[in-house]
Amino acid sequence: MADLTPLLAYRWSPRAFDPGAELTPDEAASLLEAARWAPSTENGQPWRFALGHRDDEIWKRILINLPDDDQGWARNAATLVVGAHTGRDAERAAYDLGQSIAHLTVQATALGLHVHQLTRFDRAGLAAELDLPGGVRPLVVAAVGRLGDPFGLPAELRALETGLRHRRPVADLLLR
Repeated sequence: MADLTPLLAYRWSPRAFDPGAELTPDEAASLLEAARWAPSTENGQPWRFALGHRDDEIWKRILINLPDDDQGWARNAATLVVGAHTGRDAERAAYDLGQSIAHLTVQATALGLHVHQLTRFDRAGLAAELDLPGGVRPLVVAAVGRLGDPFGLPAELRALETGLRHRRPVADLLLR
């Protein structure tokens, strides 16, 4: 494998989060600061975030809009972050939001935290629950926290959690 920074090589998306671990205010601020510094088209910075800490009202409103099977493990995340975008060019804005979430994820890894991104949720329900202004479109929910015990997960998720990570070879990713 080519030389890769450990921040990327060891990043992974667990479902087993420690239900007793919290993010400090400094950690949460650091994640948002990393997202803020992501590149964006013409420096438009179309991303917007809602941050809910375990058991606060925002966290609860985010959680109930996730599918039931994801709620089962996401409820143990210390923080749920909604990533939304604005702007007339939704495709560009979504791309830019993805960059900001990637920066947030790498910063989380640097802090010893883990992120699991979800794109399957009730977008309209979440926008209503959070009373988002028109034109602010939620695209991703990121569960953030510290690693928990994978043996507390259902068997099918435990197998995913404890199995080897697989990535396609670079040659499979190249367009020819």
